[in-house]
Amino acid sequence: MADHIHLFKPGASVTFTASADVIGGRLVEVTGARTVANAAADSVKTVGAAAQDTKSGEDVLVLRGGVQNLVASAAIVAGARVKPAAAGKVVTVGAGERGIGLALTAAGAADALLQVALD
Repeated sequence: MADHIHLFKPGASVTFTASADVIGGRLVEVTGARTVANAAADSVKTVGAAAQDTKSGEDVLVLRGGVQNLVASAAIVAGARVKPAAAGKVVTVGAGERGIGLALTAAGAADALLQVALD
């Protein structure tokens, strides 16, 4: 049997190509073979958060796991589970939804930053 190795260590940042302009600190989703764009609301293809603003066609570093500052789409309380919202922001999950992480701090309103522990 051939040897098998990790291409990236678990939880490590991964480089993708932006398939559209992305905003740093926003969730991104897989859009094709090693390509990402800002995540859509309720995306099940979220892979992490963009490390920096990146133009379409350029390489973007995607931060996976850990605790990250993300942008809220509405007020969120600390301890709430969150999921992707439009434009790569996060919102509190609804009943029966799993989400992608746990809010460690609160966001008082839309566009506020909060700390999220990503699953």
